[in-house]
Amino acid sequence: MHCALDHLVISAGNLETGRDWAQNLLDIAFGARGEHAHMGTHNHLTGMDRGAYLEVIAIDPEAAQPAHPRWFDLDNFSGGPRLSNWVINVDDLDAALAVAPLGVGRVVAFERGVYRWKMAVPESGVLPFDGCFPALIEWQSEHPAPALPNHGLALRRLKLSHPNAEALTTALEPFGEAMENVRIVPARVPSLHAEIGTPSGEIWIT
Repeated sequence: MHCALDHLVISAGNLETGRDWAQNLLDIAFGARGEHAHMGTHNHLTGMDRGAYLEVIAIDPEAAQPAHPRWFDLDNFSGGPRLSNWVINVDDLDAALAVAPLGVGRVVAFERGVYRWKMAVPESGVLPFDGCFPALIEWQSEHPAPALPNHGLALRRLKLSHPNAEALTTALEPFGEAMENVRIVPARVPSLHAEIGTPSGEIWIT
């Protein structure tokens, strides 16, 4: 099974607020707004190195309330914009789910414009290890990253902090190809931190 970092997720209570916060922090501009009708969310994207991208996402106040929990636990999001999740791209989602921990989710098919993908979405909206375990995605079309704005953003390091760091490390072993820049550390409070190379220098997103 081949896998790689697909994208990093910045969650926000309001999309425009989240976009402006991320743009000011990174000194770059995001692309046009997109929508996810099935999840009642909307987003802005910008490209990163190695074919990955950065996403700012929030609940769409104009969209219908879905009958299921939204992804990335957005139904329970509060506070300011922050790095909340990460996503691994796999070439065989069924094989990935077979070696992933329980709770990664059920497979849901998505389509937006020319892009089609399958993604494992947790029944509760919360990914394992308090969101420190990645969402799993399999693209069934061209990947969107080449069409996104590219400002030279580069992931230097993704730090996953969790009280059960040893178990998280074990759970991620089957996805070793995507772990080159990932560091797992023990901590009392689960959190994600990403060091990003930007036009203005090295910036931490927390």
